[in-house]
Amino acid sequence: MDLTILLPVRNEGLNLRIMLQILRAVVEESHEVLVVVDDPRDSSVAVVEKIQLVYPEARWVFNGKGPGVVNAIRTGVEAAYGHAVLIFAADEVGPVLAIEDMMGLLRNGCDFVSCTRYAHGGRRLGGSLIGGVLSRVANFLFRVLTRTPFSDATTGIKLFRRDVFPRLGLESRPIGWACAFEMAIKAQQAGLKLGEVPIVSIDRLYGGESTFQPLSWMREYGRWFLRGLQKRAQGTHQIDVRIPDHFR
Repeated sequence: MDLTILLPVRNEGLNLRIMLQILRAVVEESHEVLVVVDDPRDSSVAVVEKIQLVYPEARWVFNGKGPGVVNAIRTGVEAAYGHAVLIFAADEVGPVLAIEDMMGLLRNGCDFVSCTRYAHGGRRLGGSLIGGVLSRVANFLFRVLTRTPFSDATTGIKLFRRDVFPRLGLESRPIGWACAFEMAIKAQQAGLKLGEVPIVSIDRLYGGESTFQPLSWMREYGRWFLRGLQKRAQGTHQIDVRIPDHFR
């Protein structure tokens, strides 16, 4: 199997139902979809079990490592069969359209590929206004101060070879998607070959419950911002970019 699509969820019934239908219709890669839940009573479980009748590539996995996205990712990677693992949120549509280009970069030698909302034609639509402003400003400052090749290090949309995951050594607290920021920092420090693909990110298009908490998120993201500054001279500073045809 080529690809595991990993979706950490928390009561994302409507979003997940629509997302699984989109993945079933669009993804041509040999793949599986892992829906990772913190509680077997999560409303997302019933959605997965229903769609399995027509989409057997989808299954749910219980995260017994503790709450939060970082533990869901650890659990999902352990359960994955794919040679590559793609993580993103079930309420985002944009990553689905980028799968072909992200996998193309992996096949061309990249180890770790991130999407970007802030360069090469990428955009961010929807979501929290405060979160959007903080994300854009933080990524700009981080890129200038650390010379990272990523234009959007904080996005949760990451694709990587499953066998490089142990080299990332995740340490983030289970707060939001801070672990994705950590992954981008550590992928560069580990000297992995990096890639980037622009997307139009449509956040929370179908509603649902956001877990965005400004103060706790700012503290955890700020911690990794400082870690990135401290180690800014380490790692690779080059990146391969693949721009989809519809961005040209």
